[in-house]
Amino acid sequence: MIFLGIDPGSRKTGYGVIEFDKTLRCVAHGVIRVEKLSMNERLNAIFCEISDLVQHFKPDEAAIEKVFLGKNADSALKLGQARGAAIVAMTSLNLDVAEYSAKQVKQAVVGTGAGKKEQVQQMIQYLMKLKECLQEDAADALAVAVCHAHTRRINDRINRAR
Repeated sequence: MIFLGIDPGSRKTGYGVIEFDKTLRCVAHGVIRVEKLSMNERLNAIFCEISDLVQHFKPDEAAIEKVFLGKNADSALKLGQARGAAIVAMTSLNLDVAEYSAKQVKQAVVGTGAGKKEQVQQMIQYLMKLKECLQEDAADALAVAVCHAHTRRINDRINRAR
């Protein structure tokens, strides 16, 4: 199966595409950079870029990180809008989208929900056997995809056992 992971952001949105059968394989990863655009243009660019990713890679399912509520309400609102643009891009192309908290993603990849961003980057690089240094947002997006792939596998096993 092919999974698309999204790490939403109002300035940079990370994406990661993985294939998961018996092993994990990185298909693509990157960052959609929109920091120089107006907010309306940012949302449109995120929508269009993610729509293109879905049409190009044809993932079976997608996952996105939930909004982290910080102290700055304006930043949280902008992040929520970017996240919404990404979700609409995926669901408008009939893609199921799962949502995971940052803690769930870190737990799945690092083994603890309190893992550091550097640990996520290192584990993703190790799990995917990548030689190049990953950008933080791309690593986070791959981690979201890995979290979803593992969650799906566990849920499938539970359903078969029933």
